[in-house]
Amino acid sequence: MKPIRPLLGIIAAIALNTAAAAPGIAIDYQASVLASASSGSFSPYMIGSWRNGLTNGRNGAILDVSATKKLDLSKRFSWSAAIELAAGHTTSSAYELYHDATWTSRDYRPAALALQQAYLTLKYRQVFLTAGQKNSISYFVNPTVSSGDLARSNNARGLPGVEAGFLDFVDIPLTHGWVQIDGAIAYNKFTDSSYRRQQFNYYNDLLATGLLYTYKRVHFRSNPAKPFSATIGMQMGGQFGGHTLWYDRGHIYREQTHPAKLRDFIDMLIPMEGNGDGFYKGSSLGTIDLKLRYRLKNGDELTAYLQNPWEDGSGLGKFNGFDGLWGIAYHSPRRGIITDAAIEWLDFTNQSGPIPWQPADYPGCTQINATSGGDNYFNNDMYGAYANYGMSIGTPFLVAPVYNLDGTPMFAHNMARGIHAAVAGAIGPDIDWRLIYSYQQAWGMGRLPSPRSYSNNSAMAEAAWRANTLLHGLSVGAQLAFDTGSLRGNNFGLSITLRYSGVLTLK
Repeated sequence: MKPIRPLLGIIAAIALNTAAAAPGIAIDYQASVLASASSGSFSPYMIGSWRNGLTNGRNGAILDVSATKKLDLSKRFSWSAAIELAAGHTTSSAYELYHDATWTSRDYRPAALALQQAYLTLKYRQVFLTAGQKNSISYFVNPTVSSGDLARSNNARGLPGVEAGFLDFVDIPLTHGWVQIDGAIAYNKFTDSSYRRQQFNYYNDLLATGLLYTYKRVHFRSNPAKPFSATIGMQMGGQFGGHTLWYDRGHIYREQTHPAKLRDFIDMLIPMEGNGDGFYKGSSLGTIDLKLRYRLKNGDELTAYLQNPWEDGSGLGKFNGFDGLWGIAYHSPRRGIITDAAIEWLDFTNQSGPIPWQPADYPGCTQINATSGGDNYFNNDMYGAYANYGMSIGTPFLVAPVYNLDGTPMFAHNMARGIHAAVAGAIGPDIDWRLIYSYQQAWGMGRLPSPRSYSNNSAMAEAAWRANTLLHGLSVGAQLAFDTGSLRGNNFGLSITLRYSGVLTLK
């Protein structure tokens, strides 16, 4: 990522010159204290998820502070910047470790000080360029009530890198506003190699470190001013570069360093065959997205949506049955008892079938026909799990590697299906609330099924109070959640958040 450094210097110089000439700069600042306690090895699923990797420890207290200068969308040229730091203490997790022909354990505790965000964004008209580390959000599902975008959600910590694209949907010329486009492309670097080494069991599977990441999305939307509109598009995430060690019964049987030259960055734009043996350069995990939205006369909206996962041609051709995220959602632009609601069905049990057939895998084979299948969602045989610091970059619905105390670096139960339901609203001008429930049944990995099924029930009740009557800018939030079942274990937890926010104007 060294070629990025000169670009960062240029962007910083432009931003500083702009700041010096501005009559006043509004800085939104925020300080939060988050305390949580749980009866399980980790926080319940719904307390540890959707926080950009801030916390999932059993017990702990974290101070999170941030300062943000927002974009001015009314200006042709604008810039924004932010920095966010988290400091605190959480209980450690003991991961199994194979060493000197014996099994032991190793404690892992998140760093006492972590950089959550540090980025700079330049905007010209409707185009943006961001450099640095920024939290991810979903551009397709509603993060308030959805289980999470399959490809990129607000679950894991953001990755440092560079991203460019459109700020929002823009009209396509000559369509007179009837067709709009939105999209972005990003290149990032994983910084979790130390975590991966500490979580890995060094007995079987693979250890991938020093990886790079790329993300692309493009969506088309019909005229949103009309009562009915449709959105269709694709997302794609990919890992490449880095170094991989493969283990079998405690011994390294294979080692490979993956190239990360300019040509490799170009090849990752579109998956390309890498070594002529039928394999593709880097890993790929994406979605085909479809959304149908209808606006009622009072402004409320009803939405039906589908995210179809894919890793190769079998998923792109929809040969994976009903796999995907199927959802129906409601949204009201007005504060009221119910402002958002969603119910989703998630299914990952087909995975394009269990048996792939590639003639190139068998030297001397005279068969020319190939069968595309054998997907292994969110896992890759060369680059490992689709996760950052053990947390899923996409949906948190599947149990992420961070929860595998046996040191398995993969999504151990990606062959799963279940339901997710959520409702959110407001009571008066100062109280927000949310209820979430999910049920899941899992059968191990797509290529390594478990001999029995595992199930899980999870639920969370959340309330937040804007305590402006006590102190302007103060808010108090609480989450009460539990897991029960054989998949995530029996956990009960409570999380309390005190937050103070304000605006500082720099002259």
